[in-house]
Amino acid sequence: MSRETPPMGVLATAQAIARGEQSAEAATRAALDAADAHADLGAFVELDADGALETARAVDAARARGEALGPLAGVPISLKDNIAARDWALSAGSRMLAGYRSPFDATVTERLRAAGAVLLGRVNMDEFGMGSATTTGVAGPARNPWDAERVAGGSSGGSAVAVAIGAGAASLGTDTGGSVRLPAALCGVVGLKPTYGRVSRYGVVAYASSLEQVGVLARDVDGAAAVLAAISGACPLDATAAPLPPFSPRSSDGADAAGLRIGVPEGFVDKARAADPAVAEAIDAALAGLRDAGATLVPVRLEELDAAVAAYYVIATAEASTNLSRYDGVRYGHRTSETGLGLGELIARSRTESFGDEVQRRILLGTFALSAGYHDAFYARAGQVRRKLANAVAGAWDDCDVLAMPTSPVRAWRLDQRFDDPTAVYAMDVFTVLANLCGLPALSVPVRSAGDAMPIGLQFMAPAFEEATLVRAGRAVQAWRGALPMPTGGPR
Repeated sequence: MSRETPPMGVLATAQAIARGEQSAEAATRAALDAADAHADLGAFVELDADGALETARAVDAARARGEALGPLAGVPISLKDNIAARDWALSAGSRMLAGYRSPFDATVTERLRAAGAVLLGRVNMDEFGMGSATTTGVAGPARNPWDAERVAGGSSGGSAVAVAIGAGAASLGTDTGGSVRLPAALCGVVGLKPTYGRVSRYGVVAYASSLEQVGVLARDVDGAAAVLAAISGACPLDATAAPLPPFSPRSSDGADAAGLRIGVPEGFVDKARAADPAVAEAIDAALAGLRDAGATLVPVRLEELDAAVAAYYVIATAEASTNLSRYDGVRYGHRTSETGLGLGELIARSRTESFGDEVQRRILLGTFALSAGYHDAFYARAGQVRRKLANAVAGAWDDCDVLAMPTSPVRAWRLDQRFDDPTAVYAMDVFTVLANLCGLPALSVPVRSAGDAMPIGLQFMAPAFEEATLVRAGRAVQAWRGALPMPTGGPR
């Protein structure tokens, strides 16, 4: 992959199309060409080239007639393979849903269409969102565009790769414990996880219902904010969607770091330093740059972090065991042709044949945590830890506007690296699960992704429904950092 001028982001594309400086068809063809040129990276599960071009031509025709265009008119965007789109296949990366086609649009899909976006196709993911590398899905791994022998992060790795290579200006992913932010950090793009309830989850294949949110991956912070504005808002089909109007960025905030109070949790960067010194070095440099630009760095104590990963995996697996119990091999996907077996054995065989190892592992963990005699010891205690974490974070907002920390403790690891203990991979979520447990918005912004280094992400968290504050902090990082090049694709 040669270094080249980065493709336009969401806002630049929408503005160029609205002004007639570029056609929606040309923007769509460029995105499809990028997807084809880098098909070896495994970003897409399926491209809907015909449908995308038809939508793009309709946008061009509407502009030619002088009609008002939607805010994302002509902007190419992809969907993670667990977000429903009418008449598209929907597999969530699993054999269990092989052959299933959605008869309806998810709320976020419907809203993208209403905003004029061009939907390119489905992108790769870990099976049912369970993974940190996009290696557990049936489509095979998504590969990092900076080094194809390394992981893209997960579970929304296909989304991150698609945006990084220019196959669309943005992509929708889902974030249950960092699944938007982690791949964004490892691939050098922006990842925005909204507040729980900011975006409807109707039409999203469920993993852990109290934790997950649809999020946005984009080339820049304002592009992610523009997509969030289009997909957010109250939804009568989702009781967990907050009865609030759509998100609206505060353009008056600009990219000025002056006066921004940035909380820096004590010990967080040191954890990254022990895992990967380059990550700590990049985070230190970014925070120092923001301080020099007028921000105030405020030390914050969050001693409960060490329990966050354990609490998250108890809660997430418990909810997964409940959500995935609907896949009995009868109503969805794989059907066994075995005869002479009882219904229970048929269902059990269907699940073991159709769920991958990681999904089976998490279902078993969750079922155990909810079982008689262990519910109080594990699930109830995890809920108590969750409340303590939320209270500790809530106490920080008196002194700071955002919390800053690494997105990932390490840079992208090699695809052939083997972890004998699955919890070693779970530990990659140490800095991201906190936002999900607390239901708070979080943003990952690349701070270094050129020269001799793999991408590294700086993460911000903000109070509930304060995505505008995240956008301000992200803009400040971009102003300090400058423009990023395209991935080089070579080994590191």
